[in-house]
Order: sequence, then C-alpha cells, then structure tokens
Amino acid sequence: MHLPAETAREDAVEAVDQPSEEASGDEGGLAEVPVSPDEVDALRSECSELRDHLVRQRADFENYRRRVERDRHVAAQEALASVFRELVGTIDNFERALAAEGDAERLRQGVGLIHRELTGLLEAHGVTVVDRVGSSFDPVLHQALVHEPAPGVAEGTVAEVYRKGYTFGDRLLRPALVKVAKGNDEDDGGDE
Repeated sequence: MHLPAETAREDAVEAVDQPSEEASGDEGGLAEVPVSPDEVDALRSECSELRDHLVRQRADFENYRRRVERDRHVAAQEALASVFRELVGTIDNFERALAAEGDAERLRQGVGLIHRELTGLLEAHGVTVVDRVGSSFDPVLHQALVHEPAPGVAEGTVAEVYRKGYTFGDRLLRPALVKVAKGNDEDDGGDE
C-alpha cells in the first residue's frame, strides 16, 4: 500500500528519468550534439577575435568622436579669429580719430569713415540691416515699442525705427525696435 505522498514522489522521479517528447529532439527540442575539443577551441578563438575587433571598433569610434569635436572647436576659433582680425583695423582707426586734433567736422568725417568700414565688414560676412521705414510690420524682424496713429502712414506699417535690427543669413541677430502706425482713433469715432 502506497501513501499519496510516496506516489507523488515516485511519479516525479519517473518524469525526470524518462526524457519528454520535447527534449528528445523529435518536436523541435534541443538535442545533444557531440562537439569535438578542436571545434570548441575554434569557436573560442573566433569569439576572442570578434571581441578584439569590437574593442578596436569602439576605440576607433571614440577617437573619431574626439577628433571631430576638436576640429569643430578649432574651426569655430578660427572663424572668430578671422572676424577679430578684421576688427583690429577698425579699432586702429578709432584710436587715430580719438588722437586727432582739429575741429568737430574732421572728427565727424573720421567717425563716418569708420562707420562705413564696419558696415562694409558686416555686409561682406552676410549681415544685413533691418531698418526700412514704410515696410509692413513683421513680428519676426521687428519689435514694436509703440502703436500710435501716424498721419500719411498705412495701418500696420513701420512709421519710425528707433534701433536697427540685423540678420545673418536666415538668423535674426537682433530685432529692429520700431514704431508701428495704427488706425487713427479720431477718424473711427468722428462719423458717429
């Protein structure tokens, strides 16, 4: 006579001792394949070579990334140095104007020449001025300081420029500070 606990134990031992259909390889299970020591050594050697290759690839990529960063930094510094090199001549002209003796008109002419030199430098590098009175107000290019009636100027038009704006290519460096004309309040209320 078997007790229920003993029967369960015997069934479990039989299940372990007898391979199941899945493990026998008939139904897609894993079957034990004999592997020779030479094949194991070859696989280990290939694994080692692949690992070494991966480590070299990672090192090459890291070196490439560092080189690109360094080149980008050098290019940015060179671009700044080029602009500063061109500005040094303008500073020399300012110093000459400050050291010059004479009347106010000659000083004004010297400062005018320096102004033309600076604006020419900016234009040569693609910087354009945003300051057109009479153009329609563009919130991308203009910053409205005042909206007030302006006789003879259509509504939504730049009536006055307080400070010029500048663009570089498609980038806005600084918006123009402007006065924008609006409809005349007196005309709107005068008909009633």
